[in-house]
Amino acid sequence: MKGVVSLAALAAGVALTVSAAAESGPALTTALSADKVRLQELVAAAIKEGQVVHIDTVMQPATSDALGEAFRRHYGLSSSFKVSSTTMTPGNVITRLEQEMRANRITIDVGAVASPPWAFARVKEGRIMAYDSPEYSAYARSFALGLGKPGYFAFNGAYYFVPMWNAETMTFHGTSWTDLRGVVPPGRISTTDPTVSDSALMTYIGLRTVFDLPFFEELAQLKPVFMYKSETIAGRLISGEDLFAMYGMPTRAYQFNQRGAKLQFMEPKEGVVLLPQVMFIVQGCPHPASAKLWLDFVLSQEGQKILAQREALISGRSDFVSPIPTIVPSIDAVRAIPINWDSITPDSMQKARAEWAGVFKR
Repeated sequence: MKGVVSLAALAAGVALTVSAAAESGPALTTALSADKVRLQELVAAAIKEGQVVHIDTVMQPATSDALGEAFRRHYGLSSSFKVSSTTMTPGNVITRLEQEMRANRITIDVGAVASPPWAFARVKEGRIMAYDSPEYSAYARSFALGLGKPGYFAFNGAYYFVPMWNAETMTFHGTSWTDLRGVVPPGRISTTDPTVSDSALMTYIGLRTVFDLPFFEELAQLKPVFMYKSETIAGRLISGEDLFAMYGMPTRAYQFNQRGAKLQFMEPKEGVVLLPQVMFIVQGCPHPASAKLWLDFVLSQEGQKILAQREALISGRSDFVSPIPTIVPSIDAVRAIPINWDSITPDSMQKARAEWAGVFKR
């Protein structure tokens, strides 16, 4: 009997702990009554799950740590709740997710990748969980632009590639993508490879709607070095290995310049290809309640502010005020080249890859 009483008391104690924790975070104390029950149930379930697993293409470890700490505080989760975040190149993220999906052995709860066509295709296959986040109401403008799918995914931050250089090693006053022709001697410029990177492929597909093939044949005469990580591209400009980057990221310029670098970039007059890093919950994930809370938080005002400040990502929220508008403009201020993401098929992507390879790798 004593054992039974002890077990009952222990179970009651755990239940009380879970209940108390589910009431302690700001998310619960400030929630409207209509949403409070939903949150209470999700937080209680997340406490039992104990962790959330996230894979991403941009988020650096320090950013993940900051988001994790704010996430736990927001929902009143203890420090033992684990936020596991992995950052890989877009191609590697997609490969990892597809391997798990094919094997039906899902370990990842939430994914984020800058390939909307891939996400649209996975929704059609039933691989992305249907979840209507309460934060989606702030993303109506993004949905209208085709940068997400209501009830399935929105983007947690967008970025784009632009020409970039180191002001300590060269001077450049161009205003157009066409000004890259002959900008440096052959072999002293980097680019990314659309045959292995979906984000680079999306950029090429978008630029091809503006420029004909001979323009890219001229760029190929620069004999660019192929790089696959934005940090490496920026680092090679600082070290002097490269004089110019076709596809630099303002995000990395901002981060490296905070440490004393002198990276500069151009916003071409023809526009840029806005790459929304779409965020979704994987169908069959092991921690669904935690995944929903994590997605909600990252898309919230607080989560978006952390991403903007640390990663210089553009928010899809129509009500978001950027803390660094000169680096991270509002979505309406970006001169984006229009793309119908949902119309891009695997066949059209493969055709674009082959075309690019025929120009740059022949």
